[in-house]
Amino acid sequence: MLKSLFSGVAGLQSHQVAMDVESNNIANVNTVGYKYSRANFSDLLAQTKAIATAPQGALGGKNPVQVGLGSTISSMTRVFSQGSVQNSDKNTDMAIQGDGFFIVSPDGGNTYKYTRSGDFKFDAAGNFVDNNGFIAQGWVRDPETGKVDSTAPVENINIAPGLTTPANPTSEVVIKANLNSGNIVQSFSSAYEVKSGTPPSKQTPPVFTGDAIDGNGNPIPSGDMGVMFNESGEGFALQKDQGIWASFRAAQVTATNEVKKSDGNITELDITFKLDNGDLVRIQTTDSDGDETQDENGARYTSAINAKTSTTGIEATYDQSNHKIILTNTNGNNLASHNIRIDSVGNDNSGIKDDDDDTADGDDTKPDATSAYMYQYDPSGTADAAGANKKFTTISDLRYALEKEARHVGDEDGDNIADENNIEISVTKEGKFEISNPGGSDDYDYDMDLKITGITANSVSGGGITESERFTRSMSSMNAVLPAGTTGKAFSQGFNAATHASSIDLFDSLGSKHTLRTEFRKTAVDTATGSTWAMTITVPEPGEIDTIAPLGEKKGTVRFNNDGSLSTYNPPSISFTGNNGSAPNQQVSLSFGTSNKFDGMTSFDNPSGTSGISQDGYTGGDLIGIRIDQSGTLVGSFSNGRSLGLAQVSMAKFTNNGGLSTEGGNIFNQTANSGEPIIGTAATSGRGFIQSSALEASNVDLSRALTQLIIIQRGYQANGKTITTSDQMLQTLIGLKN
Repeated sequence: MLKSLFSGVAGLQSHQVAMDVESNNIANVNTVGYKYSRANFSDLLAQTKAIATAPQGALGGKNPVQVGLGSTISSMTRVFSQGSVQNSDKNTDMAIQGDGFFIVSPDGGNTYKYTRSGDFKFDAAGNFVDNNGFIAQGWVRDPETGKVDSTAPVENINIAPGLTTPANPTSEVVIKANLNSGNIVQSFSSAYEVKSGTPPSKQTPPVFTGDAIDGNGNPIPSGDMGVMFNESGEGFALQKDQGIWASFRAAQVTATNEVKKSDGNITELDITFKLDNGDLVRIQTTDSDGDETQDENGARYTSAINAKTSTTGIEATYDQSNHKIILTNTNGNNLASHNIRIDSVGNDNSGIKDDDDDTADGDDTKPDATSAYMYQYDPSGTADAAGANKKFTTISDLRYALEKEARHVGDEDGDNIADENNIEISVTKEGKFEISNPGGSDDYDYDMDLKITGITANSVSGGGITESERFTRSMSSMNAVLPAGTTGKAFSQGFNAATHASSIDLFDSLGSKHTLRTEFRKTAVDTATGSTWAMTITVPEPGEIDTIAPLGEKKGTVRFNNDGSLSTYNPPSISFTGNNGSAPNQQVSLSFGTSNKFDGMTSFDNPSGTSGISQDGYTGGDLIGIRIDQSGTLVGSFSNGRSLGLAQVSMAKFTNNGGLSTEGGNIFNQTANSGEPIIGTAATSGRGFIQSSALEASNVDLSRALTQLIIIQRGYQANGKTITTSDQMLQTLIGLKN
């Protein structure tokens, strides 16, 4: 009978403990990071009245007869389910989404404690502390490297009040851009300015040329005309041997003898013109009645020659006072001939002699006249001899060859002196050819009748050349008559180069800004390998980036493969000196991408544009705010616009969270059954990530907790009823004696 009393008492005691546990859960329903506990009941050792027996023969086995002695609380289970995350208005609040604990220390890092409560703040000394004053543990930014090393041992997180960051000189500039490889561009500038009178290798470059420097320090103009563009941004795309015919005055010859009178019914004019393309055009006339006069013959001869002008370009006139034929080729066409080349004459009635020496004095002369020459594009080299066809590569080559020929036309004594007259051909800063004929020389001034036409398949021997109409159109704009001594000038259309530019501020050791401008200009195309762009890097005075004047400018190249990927670039870095008291020879690397890849600069048939440009320098600044990212990094915002990682909060993970003990104040301690803490950064190795400006609420579910209260209450009442019932039974037993 007494056993039932003790069982009831044990039940009351265990339910009281369960009530204590559940009351504590409900009390902490608003405790940040709280994890609720659960009381686990178990029965007490039972009293055995009879043991179990095995079956024997025809008698079956019997179960044991045992009477329990009540219940007890055998263990407590802490449930580490995720609490709901509630946003807050404090930027130093943190909530853990997933497994893990913040690490705090009450003694400067000698011992560690753990918490799920992310209600942190900075104290007066800059320590990052919780509500107990325990300092959060993690990693602090190394002032030497500027990095937060999360592989180092954890330490107190402290960010000094009034923190400032010193200036960081730029060490790298990264550019990602596309340089248009197409024949239509939107970004271009004039080729460059070239003065009159000096060979191409001695030209003084303008502010932006992209030219290289030879061993003597002289600029070597690139200006490859094959990759230039007209004023509408349309590429010339010159191919080898394309180009122009140019003459500075008409080709003209006068017959050496007078026209003769008719001498009967014979062929009186039999002349063959040899065209520039090698074709022969034969012209014949016959006096059918044999009674024409000398002048009538001359008129008939000129009419026959002029009937072929549309083919030969040669016009004939008759000088009645001298009875001589005058042949003129103005070169103003794209026909097969720009010059007068007489191949043969079958008789001398016309007064025009042939090549054969059929006179006693051997004085016969073929009256040819050559005043037009070809100027052909050749990317492999140039030839600019006067009085001959010429090759050019750059705009400077073409300018020099034209000027040399214009002056040679006045060399009537054949002494090949360069300055026979004062004709000047230059390239303006707008990229236009400019021709002037000021006169004033001692000899050999002449009235210029400039005619420029395109080289076509039918105008050059051998054929196979197609006309570059855009190039012809740009050059033929110079066609004009410029009398010697005139103040007038003739201009071509503008010649432009595909360009692109990017600018960014770099910082010196004092934090001063200097604008670094990088300009690119297309200079060459190789159909087998790709394209080349000249690069000019500039900084404003008094800054220097080169040891050769101009000191604030450095030149280089960028080359691309034929698939548009980056091939190489040079220079890979610059040495910057601000000349303002900052540290000299500041090394700044240029990062344009990886060779043979598309991760930096490219050259596709798309508009030129910069998709990304950055540098790693900055001026000094004061700390004005802190935010925390998902990795637990405390990111400081400074008055210079920079954001730097100042520290990173560490997190610990345990094998058995339930083995942790609690000491109040939202603090957990390591125990022998929790396992060792595995310390690392948030969102790695199974640790949860951190949500800033938020707190994790208690995971107590009130609906579950209140239901448990009802269950515990009823259990407690039932155990009390057991005791009162047992008492009544004892009372009955005692009453039997009476």
